[in-house]
Amino acid sequence: MAGAVVPDLAAGVAVDRVPEGGMIQGKVGGDGVVLARRGTEFFAVGATCTHYGGPLGKGLMVDDTLRCPLHHACFSLRTGEALRCPAFDPIPRWRVERVGDSLFVRERLTAPIGRPASASMRGQKPPASVVIVGGGGAGLAAADTLRREGYDGPLTLISADDDPPYDRPNLSKDYLAGTAGDDWLPLRQPSYYTDQRIDLVLKSPVVSLDARQKRIRAADGTVYAFDRLLLATGAEPIQLPLPGASDSQLSYLRSYADSRALVAKAVAAKQVVILGASFIGLEVAASLRTRGLTVHVVAVEKEPLERVMGHEIGQFMRGLHEAHGVVFHLQDTISRVEGRRVILRSGTSLDADLLVLGVGVRPACTLAERGGLSIDRGVVVDEYLETSAPGIFAAGDVARWPDPRSGEQVRIEHWVFAERQGQVAARNLLGSRERFDAVPFFWTRQYGISVKYAGHAQTWDETVVDGSLEAKDCAVTFKRQGRTLAVATISRDLQNLQTEAAMEASLRAELKAKVAGGHEDPRQ
Repeated sequence: MAGAVVPDLAAGVAVDRVPEGGMIQGKVGGDGVVLARRGTEFFAVGATCTHYGGPLGKGLMVDDTLRCPLHHACFSLRTGEALRCPAFDPIPRWRVERVGDSLFVRERLTAPIGRPASASMRGQKPPASVVIVGGGGAGLAAADTLRREGYDGPLTLISADDDPPYDRPNLSKDYLAGTAGDDWLPLRQPSYYTDQRIDLVLKSPVVSLDARQKRIRAADGTVYAFDRLLLATGAEPIQLPLPGASDSQLSYLRSYADSRALVAKAVAAKQVVILGASFIGLEVAASLRTRGLTVHVVAVEKEPLERVMGHEIGQFMRGLHEAHGVVFHLQDTISRVEGRRVILRSGTSLDADLLVLGVGVRPACTLAERGGLSIDRGVVVDEYLETSAPGIFAAGDVARWPDPRSGEQVRIEHWVFAERQGQVAARNLLGSRERFDAVPFFWTRQYGISVKYAGHAQTWDETVVDGSLEAKDCAVTFKRQGRTLAVATISRDLQNLQTEAAMEASLRAELKAKVAGGHEDPRQ
């Protein structure tokens, strides 16, 4: 509330000001601090998320954790540790002292350190070496988790990319729009890899895998032996040959290099044609409109995003873009290219200084397939993210895993989801045997409007809109046979967090019931 007095927590506040299972925000010196309560315990932690600076005081407490309302990072109230991506760094914490009916936040405490190795390895012998193939979010999250879990052995992160791991979602948003610089993109500074003894190998595509001999070979001939291996090779843009178009005319957006190239081309361009009304296509459209380009979007769908987020949100997103000058050519596609002219199937002719294709991606399975691993529209993994070859795991966009909610093998292309798979895979290759059961979450931000989505709905038979899309304040629930599969929200960040937590709790209850009924091994 504007003008509200922020309490000085060092000077003390009444105990009854902090609700059970809730929190208040205050300050200690110049620091924003959240004071939280769980039963007779009180915790004081930093009020700002270490991912993108989200306001943790507007987040959600779940047991002894605190979740960020922006991108659902999760922190321990006890230690400050970042428990779940997209945050990697801890939040600060302070000692809380109770004196009678008052609480005082005292001195700042030391930052948490990594756990002892036994926390994940359960006394098992640690792997002699770990190799991670893939320098995206899943790969980095796995490497970071291995070190935080106490793994002290050789750790190699091999990437085909030219750049160290970076924040891929930003490529089509602020960076492409020109509102964020290069310093925003690295997920870790160069010193991190040295300090954590992570051997980061760039510009090195891996071309062969020998699962029996436990070794891989890079394109330059270098052979890497491993005791445990994580495949986090991600996905690749679907490249469409367009009649009459040269390769130099077609732009894709997947890598940092792709985004830099688009930025360079946009400087001299006046009009862009984008094929595809997916999240990438629409985010590129919004970013290039921010740069002042005239934007045309061509797509086969009736509405943008309709296959993923339904008619209501699709119609809303189209209206949002049209209000900013984007022109849509829906239920249409590109027939051919004639120089700077793009000819649509409908016969419409468009000028294009820049032609961007955003028609989806396919999992990068070639390496796994060459290694004899089980493939089915992705690398098949079990509930622990282990592939058909013992000791080899897969995570991120390439992995097809058994979704406990639907009972189906699914592959989900979400950045936060990939990072969280990387974290779980890391603990499992140390011997933890932790089921991967995270609730999928993703977000898109266009023209300052964020749409957040928790859950996963491949198909649905009912949508329920609570609130107003026109007012940009609503929740859209996707259901099948009466069961909630996913919820998309606009301007309701806390509700999205609550949805995620409720889905997690429901799944845990189902698994607990199975164990009680003797259908599950309680040791797993």
